[in-house]
Amino acid sequence: MLAYIARRLILLLPTLLGIMLLNFVVIHAAPGGPIEQVLARFRDTDVSATARFSGGGGGELARGGGPGGGAASKYRGARGVDPAFIAELEREFGFDRPAHERFLHMVGKFLRFDFGDSFFRDRSVASLVIEKMPVSISLGVWTTLLVYLISIPLGIAKAVRDGSRFDVWSSSVVIVGNAIPSFLFAILLIVLFAGGRYFDWFPLRGLVSSDFEQLSLLGKVRDYLWHITLPVLSMVIGGFAGLTMLTKNSFLDQIGQQYVLTARAKGLPERRVLYGHVFRNAMLIVIAGFPGAFVGMLFTGSLLTEVIFSLDGVGLLGFEAAINRDYPVMFGTLYFFTLVGLLMRLVEDLTYVLVDPRIDFESRET
Repeated sequence: MLAYIARRLILLLPTLLGIMLLNFVVIHAAPGGPIEQVLARFRDTDVSATARFSGGGGGELARGGGPGGGAASKYRGARGVDPAFIAELEREFGFDRPAHERFLHMVGKFLRFDFGDSFFRDRSVASLVIEKMPVSISLGVWTTLLVYLISIPLGIAKAVRDGSRFDVWSSSVVIVGNAIPSFLFAILLIVLFAGGRYFDWFPLRGLVSSDFEQLSLLGKVRDYLWHITLPVLSMVIGGFAGLTMLTKNSFLDQIGQQYVLTARAKGLPERRVLYGHVFRNAMLIVIAGFPGAFVGMLFTGSLLTEVIFSLDGVGLLGFEAAINRDYPVMFGTLYFFTLVGLLMRLVEDLTYVLVDPRIDFESRET
């Protein structure tokens, strides 16, 4: 097992570098980079206002010039802007160096977990992610917990009653939940229960109220649960379908095995057969997939939910960074999420061994 873990960790670095290189190429190929963002704001404001958007070098940018006669057709919206001002922006954002040098410099910093500073927030990327992480973790923990609490009993019930009327109508619910994205459920819940059209029972935005700090401990708990109900419910509805069917199919596969027929032939009660023999083997793939499911809910499933409900988490941070072309935030969060995702794949394999020690990864090719 130690040799397998070592091989996986060795392969992690080139995999991570390959993913970051692909992201670097794709993001830089997309139109509308950070300089174009500043120039777009520059058209509507004076130079001093533009300088405030550019981070720590604001004073220098303000002195770098304003609208002038030079042309800088390299960037959209640069017509009529002083070339000295464009050159100062390039230096500020690091675009005065070739792309391969910027990538290698970025990778070297990331290996030391130095993600740099945001272009437009005047704060370090690490502090931004740490500040936003509790919101995303709250959504991920509650959603994953509820999805498992719903899907496992429902999947077992469907397997035991395979082909029955209960199995048919519950499958209809599962199909609807699997077909409709969670963000559509989020919009529907807002329309129904957040003052959109019918009831005004839940808040429309935020994770806590503005007077949260003045509330008692019980009041804080109630306020937090009140705010998080609709976001979590929208993610649970869109996420329980796959795990339910996985649980059902895993149980059906085990129920047809020879050891189950032997246990029944010995006269063991059906409940003991199901939960004493079938459950452990059937739950192997379900339980081992928990780390990956949690990471999926934490880093991908909550993105649109955070945007729709205005929850100030990592998903909303990444969305705003993509809109504003805030490259340090984009690349920093991508690197962090990719690293965590790759590590969680290793944790999944180790979880398989913990659930069933008969599994041996030493003989498996990597």
